[in-house]
Amino acid sequence: MNGSYLARVLDMLGEPSWRYRAPEAWRKLESDLGVVLPADYKEIVDAYAPVHINGHLHLSHPATERWNLGERIRRTSEAWSQIEWDEGEPAGDPRVSLGVPDLVFGAKDGLIPIAGTDRGEEIFYAPGGGKGTGSLFIENGEGEFFEYSFSFAEWLYLWLVGEEVTGPGGSAFYPGPVALRDLPMAPGERPETRYGPPRGM
Repeated sequence: MNGSYLARVLDMLGEPSWRYRAPEAWRKLESDLGVVLPADYKEIVDAYAPVHINGHLHLSHPATERWNLGERIRRTSEAWSQIEWDEGEPAGDPRVSLGVPDLVFGAKDGLIPIAGTDRGEEIFYAPGGGKGTGSLFIENGEGEFFEYSFSFAEWLYLWLVGEEVTGPGGSAFYPGPVALRDLPMAPGERPETRYGPPRGM
């Protein structure tokens, strides 16, 4: 099923550019993290990133200087690591599912931030989630975590068709073709928005 969701996402997003495809950049990032990231996630990132999808979702790439995925993971993990949770927090505490005593970020036994939205939502990959097969945890921007035993491709497909996969009330559906805007790679650059093929939605 994972492969079919990947195909559906690629169909929705349209012709990939593969601008920065670089296996060595992924190898370095995964070596730094001590974990292999999901293949479907890497395929989507290689195909389109750095990109802004449907006005909300940002995907970074490990081979670029600007919008660098490794730097984003490091910076975001450091910020999340500074949070001191009160007793009983956070809602949907990932520690319970992961079976770990401490909530850690940017490590294989914790949560790795792989994407985010301009609405404050953060998408984390948890290698130890899903009983060791990996899962996604979505923080909804209000301190609540929701675990999904989806591949990244399935999550993205459901997000694009308007399912609530960032928690209750978190859908972001836009009818018509998916809008994509390459993120600017130099000061003053203003990439134009392009669109995927018609979706009949």
